[in-house]
Amino acid sequence: MSYAIVYSSRTGNTARLAKALQEFLPEQECVYVGPPDPKALSADTLYVGFWTDKGTCDAGTAGFLPDLREQSVFLFGTAGFGGDDAYFARILDRVKKLLPAGVTVRGTFMCQGKMPQTVRMRYEVMADSPQRTAMLENFDRALHHPDEEDITQLLAAVTA
Repeated sequence: MSYAIVYSSRTGNTARLAKALQEFLPEQECVYVGPPDPKALSADTLYVGFWTDKGTCDAGTAGFLPDLREQSVFLFGTAGFGGDDAYFARILDRVKKLLPAGVTVRGTFMCQGKMPQTVRMRYEVMADSPQRTAMLENFDRALHHPDEEDITQLLAAVTA
């Protein structure tokens, strides 16, 4: 069974997960690794990674998913706001709605990802409030993600 790893990564978080998948999966069955591209569509299974933008996948991934036909797909992504499985599930549900009929979702994985320092700077100038404090704490928690535990969980989800 051939596969492709298709991913979009703005800050390197999703690229780190894609690289872990590439190192884990059998090299001889891989037909493509890289950003969304029609070359990936020849694969039987697609591992599609995205970064979260406004509660769903990034525009590049959103434009690619409708091109899938009859393949199986494993969706994986990163989000700056993490730690909440319900939030991750809502993101994944929105992404799944972009898939055409006939595509089988064989699994999913989401984890927190670090954000650019400019995001923290934006939070720092906000009026002091419990929301601001929570946003700064979340930013700091995200600094080391995806980490080795996230990668271990991704690989376990792929083999489940």
